Amino acid sequence: MIWPEGASSAGCVTLDLDADEVWLAEDPSAGRRPGLLSQGVYGPRVALPLLLDVLKRYAVPATFFVPGRVAERYPESVEAILAGGHEVAHHGYTHRAPATLTAEEEEEELVRGLEALRRLGATVRGYRAPSWDVSTRTVGLLAAHGLAYSSNLMADILPYGHPGTGVVELPVHWTLDDAAHFWFAQTSFSRTIATNEEAAAIWTAEAEGIARLGGVCVHTFHPQIIGRPGRLSLFEDLVRETAENGAVWTATAGDIAEWAAREGVV
Repeated sequence: MIWPEGASSAGCVTLDLDADEVWLAEDPSAGRRPGLLSQGVYGPRVALPLLLDVLKRYAVPATFFVPGRVAERYPESVEAILAGGHEVAHHGYTHRAPATLTAEEEEEELVRGLEALRRLGATVRGYRAPSWDVSTRTVGLLAAHGLAYSSNLMADILPYGHPGTGVVELPVHWTLDDAAHFWFAQTSFSRTIATNEEAAAIWTAEAEGIARLGGVCVHTFHPQIIGRPGRLSLFEDLVRETAENGAVWTATAGDIAEWAAREGVV
């Protein structure tokens, strides 16, 4: 595949601003556990401004997937993302996986999430399901509601089309997700927290492999995870390398999907 600007591969920095919604959606009783929720509140409160500053210093565009209820609770966060010139995309209304919902519930989540983001001025082009756990209905609903891309599946390293829908898939993978390496909470004490060096080695190997094959490397971060003080340098190193690598076309998910559609992948 020939990428824009003479690049031999593409890269995309994405961040899922889950905040406290990641627990509230799955268990409403989490609202009585401020200690648990505080781990998520750190995302919009502390991490997001720090991460936006890194992206600004290296002029790297990013895509932020935001649940509708997070947008309603933290509108200033969405406004800051948009002011920084970044893309805001759909991440559910609550942080509930479509695969666990009825058809009616899934469409309601999609509609309410769109409304919440659009009220804050976002032009919503794409969708990422909570936990990437889509249903067999998801892509059809995205097409019906005018969304251009999905970033949920792992079947390729190149953008590909969902036949008959016009929806472009931007593939992801757990190896490039910070949660797979760093997730830890009161509800998951059995997890081991990786070191920065371990995560960096995995990300570098995967990114270099995708680049050699001419694919698109979609990194997935969570502000409450990657924005911890000890991990900011890890994020900055990746952003700096992305900005300085002229062989990689770095763009938002929406721009990559738009380019892929023009190239006829759908």
